[in-house]
Amino acid sequence: MRFWKNNKRAAWLWGVLLGTTFLGLGVAQGQLAVIWRKATMICMECIGIG
Repeated sequence: MRFWKNNKRAAWLWGVLLGTTFLGLGVAQGQLAVIWRKATMICMECIGIG
């Protein structure tokens, strides 16, 4: 159990690094625009603007 107590910070940092990497890959592939467009259309339909 001592192993996990000492490495919680390292595991957290690896998780942040991995998440940032995948977010960057999605942005590089142009997925940000696709997600933004879908989110905008869903909001317009739910509110009744569009």
